[in-house]
Amino acid sequence: MRAETDLAKLKAFMIALGKRVPGAGRIYLTGGATAVLHGWRPMTIDIDLKPDPEPLGLFEALAILKDQLDINVELACPDQFIPAIPGWRERSIFIARHGLLDFFHYDPYGQAMSKLQRRHDRDLLDVCSMLRAKLIAKDRLREMFTLIKPQLIRYPAIDPGSFEAAVLRFCDDKS
Repeated sequence: MRAETDLAKLKAFMIALGKRVPGAGRIYLTGGATAVLHGWRPMTIDIDLKPDPEPLGLFEALAILKDQLDINVELACPDQFIPAIPGWRERSIFIARHGLLDFFHYDPYGQAMSKLQRRHDRDLLDVCSMLRAKLIAKDRLREMFTLIKPQLIRYPAIDPGSFEAAVLRFCDDKS
């Protein structure tokens, strides 16, 4: 089991990945990585990422860096668990460029929606942090849900009714 990743380790990972990967591409960070970079949490268990487009040499670099930096890396992002929200690339937030890699926070609305779908305590705290940081707005979140609702049939693990109820409960909460 590798150690948890803090801000310094996460930044070192992005720099090292940029140095090792010879191809151009984008790396979308999500979940705990976003929380750590924004300061909502001091650490994350793993670095969840989505390459798009996938840069040449990425997997070779990940294989080396996870051991070298003692980090967990997962190829995971919201659109593996819920439908991708149209326009997610445009809403993703630029973090930094290292080498030929551009690092982004995956679309905050996609992140918030996937966290509301899971409803873990830590996830709900993250969504509240996104709201406080003005990365999401409740009315827009509700709109985004209506965009993906017809696609939920493609995700048999999701109960559409309870997912919608969780989103509406969050959006209607006055606190």
